[in-house]
Amino acid sequence: MMQRVFPAVATILLICLAPPLPAQESARRGDYQGARESEHPAWFKQSFLDLEEDIADAAAQDRRLALYFWQPGCPYCAELIESNFGQHDVSETMRSRFEVVAINMWGDREVVQVGGKHFTEKTLAAALRVNYTPTLMFFDERGGVALRLDGYIPPEQFRVAMDYASGMHDPGLSYREFVAMKAPAPAAGVLHDEAFFRDPPFDLAAAVAAGDGPFAVYFEQKQCDQCDNLHGKVLKNPPTRELAERFHSIQLDMWSDVPVTTPAGESTTAREWAAAMGLAYAPSIVFFDRAGEEVMRIEGLLRTFHVQSVFDYVLSSAYVEQPSFQRYISARADRLREEGIDVDIWSY
Repeated sequence: MMQRVFPAVATILLICLAPPLPAQESARRGDYQGARESEHPAWFKQSFLDLEEDIADAAAQDRRLALYFWQPGCPYCAELIESNFGQHDVSETMRSRFEVVAINMWGDREVVQVGGKHFTEKTLAAALRVNYTPTLMFFDERGGVALRLDGYIPPEQFRVAMDYASGMHDPGLSYREFVAMKAPAPAAGVLHDEAFFRDPPFDLAAAVAAGDGPFAVYFEQKQCDQCDNLHGKVLKNPPTRELAERFHSIQLDMWSDVPVTTPAGESTTAREWAAAMGLAYAPSIVFFDRAGEEVMRIEGLLRTFHVQSVFDYVLSSAYVEQPSFQRYISARADRLREEGIDVDIWSY
């Protein structure tokens, strides 16, 4: 005798017997946004990448060599090309004072470094610990580094950097001191407080001994439009803020005489410590591990995704296994997209 299969039971059987959907059809992969390509200006030097030769050639024309580390799709590189070099006075100053040589931080062209050492573009970038693109290294006529800029800075600050890198300052004057001589950009005129900033006294050595950390030291100043952006935009982002709150964080006016005890136990002031570390850009954030050893810095304009990535890189101690920050953020972006999260590397 034939048994009847009721509709509800038949439906269950069909569901159970149906093959599972492929993973790529059952979950949405997040979008990747914000990458920007840019064409290098025609006035960049076409170099054989013998840097001693390039330094000598530049000096013979009363110029200096500038190495420009970049990577494809980098929006900060595109901003340098379009917003900085796109301004006539900036491009004319660069052309008249410097020979610019582009180095792809993932490239395989052979480079002969000062001193005759041989690298590829990517091994040179690794040896020089290029964490951010763009990174600019300006050499003087003797092959010494006159100035290094790690990350993008806006045109008004870039003009100051060009003047310093070309030697237009008194001998012995630091870049930090030179920057301080220039008029600051219009800004809110206050230090922005955050609930996660620790109150003084600032004794980081005691915090290390107590097992606090990792540590983030925010060096800022009152006249600072990019400090306004950091607090008004980047740190307002909830995921970024959640990461920021996991650090033992202090904020220092980089020109003040507020007492500080460094993680190494040195008694100093905010001004003296910033000077000793060569900090000239505001805001700069310096990160230390739980043992009080410096891990890395932010010394240029970064938007939300990259600030999040630096925070995550330090908090997770990923730098121990992955010394390349750029490889880390690429893997982080892929992981977020696999979770269905959109990644925009240029938005706030």
